[in-house]
Amino acid sequence: MKAWESYFEQIDHIIEKVRTTQAGNIMKAAEILADTTEKGGIIYGFGTGHSHLVCDDAFWRAATPANYCALLEPSASGNQEITKSYYVENTYGIGKMIVDYHRITPNDCMIIISNSGNNIAPVDAALRAKEKGIPVIAITAVEYSDYLKTKHKDGVKLKDVADVVLDNCSLIGDAAVDIEGFEMKVGSTSTIPNVYLQNAILTQMVEILVERGFKPDVYYNGHLAFMDENCADHNDRLVDKYFYRIRNL
Repeated sequence: MKAWESYFEQIDHIIEKVRTTQAGNIMKAAEILADTTEKGGIIYGFGTGHSHLVCDDAFWRAATPANYCALLEPSASGNQEITKSYYVENTYGIGKMIVDYHRITPNDCMIIISNSGNNIAPVDAALRAKEKGIPVIAITAVEYSDYLKTKHKDGVKLKDVADVVLDNCSLIGDAAVDIEGFEMKVGSTSTIPNVYLQNAILTQMVEILVERGFKPDVYYNGHLAFMDENCADHNDRLVDKYFYRIRNL
């Protein structure tokens, strides 16, 4: 078996494990998102390091809810000066500042993504959110988190703080494939199930809201908007609706 085939096999196994073990938590998370949306709140996605990619994926994106806001803190995301982001995401106060600066309220909710669930900023963000009565959904690797020594001074990890924990079932070390003659595993395993889970709960949220008789705000694909004036007008109305509520829209 080629390395790429082994990688596909490992990812398929992880996704199938997510599918068979996380149904209940997916529904619980989707209900939180639906409640938030129905009362006019914002869904805030937050992740540091490579976890920010999951937030970026759902922000101002085709087929995703318009009330989703990605909290892309430049110093912690690693888009610039990436090695510095490790120190920032392990600095106390950053997570609290993110929650307070964006004035997140109990009418909103947060999806906090951290594969290890062990860095300081995501844990601090979750703790601050809980203090303020803001619902928290975690996307993390539970087995990996359990394996790691706790960093936070309060002795907790993200999974210990969140209202709902979605286990991405990623492998310990976030690496998939053994290659003969090479001492390290290669092929990261966390981003794909993280995105899979987030899209699953956002999609399920829409179904729940429609069943309640509530029409959620969802963007059309930009190319469809280019081709169809009605789609373009729809997207423009949503941007106008949320422009002054979502800082980085």
